[in-house]
Amino acid sequence: MTESNISHIQPFDRESGYLNVIIETPMGSRNKFKYNEKHGLFMFDKALPIGQTFAFDFGFLPSTLGEDGDPLDALVLTSEPSFVGCLVPAKLLGVIEAEQTVEGETTRNDRFISVPIEAKSQKPPEGSMDTLDLIVAGNIAKFFIVYNDLQGRKFKVLRISGPDRATQLIKEGAANAKPGKKKIRSAGA
Repeated sequence: MTESNISHIQPFDRESGYLNVIIETPMGSRNKFKYNEKHGLFMFDKALPIGQTFAFDFGFLPSTLGEDGDPLDALVLTSEPSFVGCLVPAKLLGVIEAEQTVEGETTRNDRFISVPIEAKSQKPPEGSMDTLDLIVAGNIAKFFIVYNDLQGRKFKVLRISGPDRATQLIKEGAANAKPGKKKIRSAGA
């Protein structure tokens, strides 16, 4: 069965077990985009401050719901940017478990880290990380701390965890997205 609605794609591909990441903002972009489920389109959300760009492809895991009311956030570490709306099969490396505070309200807002999987070989590209490098994860965390600070929000890293913990959190996010669950106010990326 072919799925034409992005929000109905599962977070893990049933055949390969890899992540399905939908890219909202490509690496190198100053413009942040968000998927609008009502219209089934990607919309301009905001521009980052001058001098700040995304150093990775940033998107979400479809059919998941985080505590912030949005699908779970996912990063794809790649040497070249993809494009808005691109479905990237990806190998899960780990997660930055974090809290985000917006207008005095604190919610969980984790960042799942992955590398792309090549369609033909079903493997990460040559030279990709095989496991989560803590220095890279720390630099990503610093980006989100600054990114949020520039918007008057706080981003607090709780811990950096590997793929087992990340998988557990994604499964919880998928369970939260099941029909009948109440959506929580969105805090943004």
